Amino acid sequence: MTYIVIPILALLALTAVTGARIRDLWAAVMFTGIYSFLSASWMLILDAPDVAFTEAAVGAGIATFLMLGTLALTSRTEKSSSGIPVLPLFVVAITGGALIYGTLDMPHFGDPKAPVQVYPDPSYVEKSQEDIHGVPNVVTAVLASYRGYDTLGETAVVFTAGIAVLLILRRPRPPVGRSDAAGQQAEAGS
Repeated sequence: MTYIVIPILALLALTAVTGARIRDLWAAVMFTGIYSFLSASWMLILDAPDVAFTEAAVGAGIATFLMLGTLALTSRTEKSSSGIPVLPLFVVAITGGALIYGTLDMPHFGDPKAPVQVYPDPSYVEKSQEDIHGVPNVVTAVLASYRGYDTLGETAVVFTAGIAVLLILRRPRPPVGRSDAAGQQAEAGS
């Protein structure tokens, strides 16, 4: 198993670094799609096919489609910045420090006294086979049954966001080469 996981993780890291450093936005979008497919394959190897399917559909499919649609409305290359982005670097450093600080009191990996190991008793893994018949994958059973309302809510949020994007993209754009004021003056004069 590790003979395939380690190369996929190395490709994930290489794809992330390349996608972040590239200045051609179309290529960057393609690298994000590749990153999503590599993530989906890694999740599939870890026996989480539903999570892998979601990552492939949303990360590589819908997100890539939306980013390509955005590129059709903008330029294809990134504009160069005029200075060193000190404020974003500061915000990222503070956020990273807060996240690391938040993990300091977490139990060690595999600790039998960790809350995830103790509660609920019996665990979802033990109860899922008797509670949900015919679903062999525990992750799918938890998402479809125990967290069914949560999954329904997430689906409603994604659906609403998709409808909002479609409504925004349907708005008529002003003619190319004229501002709104020039277009209104031309229409008023004719």
